[in-house]
Amino acid sequence: MMSKRSICLLWLGLFFSASVFAQNSSTVPGVVITHVPASSKMYIGSPSICILPDGKYVASHDFFGPNSQEATHAKTEIFESADKGQSWKKIAELNQFWSGLFVHKGKLYLMGTRNGEGDCVIRRSADGGHTWTNPADDKTGLLIPAKEGVGYHTSSMPVLNAKGKLWRGMEQVKPGGPWGGFNAFVMSVKKNKNLLYAKNWTLSNKLQMDKSFGKGTEWLEGNAVMDPDGNIVDVLRVHYGPDTIAAVINISKDGKKAGFNPATGFITLPGASKKFNIKKDSNTNKYWTLTNAVPEEYRSGYMERTRNTVYLLSSDDLIHWQQHGIILQGKNVAKHGFQYLDWQFEGDDLITAVRTAYDDEFGGADNQHNANYLIFYRVKDFRSIR
Repeated sequence: MMSKRSICLLWLGLFFSASVFAQNSSTVPGVVITHVPASSKMYIGSPSICILPDGKYVASHDFFGPNSQEATHAKTEIFESADKGQSWKKIAELNQFWSGLFVHKGKLYLMGTRNGEGDCVIRRSADGGHTWTNPADDKTGLLIPAKEGVGYHTSSMPVLNAKGKLWRGMEQVKPGGPWGGFNAFVMSVKKNKNLLYAKNWTLSNKLQMDKSFGKGTEWLEGNAVMDPDGNIVDVLRVHYGPDTIAAVINISKDGKKAGFNPATGFITLPGASKKFNIKKDSNTNKYWTLTNAVPEEYRSGYMERTRNTVYLLSSDDLIHWQQHGIILQGKNVAKHGFQYLDWQFEGDDLITAVRTAYDDEFGGADNQHNANYLIFYRVKDFRSIR
């Protein structure tokens, strides 16, 4: 029988080997932040990344899948890089789901839900993500409690800093039901207010997609963006339908009214049946995004699950989008996916965190959707890509 010391040494060896594998995998593009084998039945979701005031990077992800406990005790992991993304270490683990990182007034925040289709919550860290506040009540980050028949959904969506407020897209859902029924809305808070106080946030009304529009069955994962005219809009992924349609919901100046015009509110955005993040570049006044647009050679399959290719896109007006070059691509549509990218501008580059399904020494990903990696990938000199 092995001694307790031998067992501890064995587990440490396995942990160390897995860590070395994750950091040094030679086949996966970019730098591997973390990895889990498909056999764990836990898959990597909701990648997020931000840059701290001291220049360090912080990244996060959650777990979904049969063994993840996403509905009752979801888990988000936080990682730190002090060398511009070349290496990463885990610094925290939280009960959080469908969440994104952002920095405000020198503090780090994580906003999303507590569990799948659960409370809408926000946490704050004053030490770069090592320790976090606990959203216990309406004064500590519990922004909208879930209740019977009402829960909340989002992903690692951008937080827009504009017009004296912070703005963020969110969706209301019915917990436990079949997938769908997303009621889109936008949350906003004055920049000088305490973000952990629920009373400081304004919520717009909620809008569900009308299937009679004929443009798809659902909208979700909305981006709060300021359009060229200075208006706040919520740009959403449109599920099913053509792979090139996004929806633009108009938000009133006070953040209380959301409205949609089906005659003008649908735009062409390649890859928009999958999640995307939109941000405006202050250097060029262009809007940029990274999407899973589908090249012609892969268009014969199920478009919403064709996630093997990432394109860079830009727009001058949020309506007309130019498709630039391919940033990432795998050849196996069924097993390769680079998806749910979160990213930040850094000089001439984009830094990204990518939920990645790819080959590994354990038989590869479960499928293209059920990712086994979180990777860091730098898009160099992105404005020159044609």
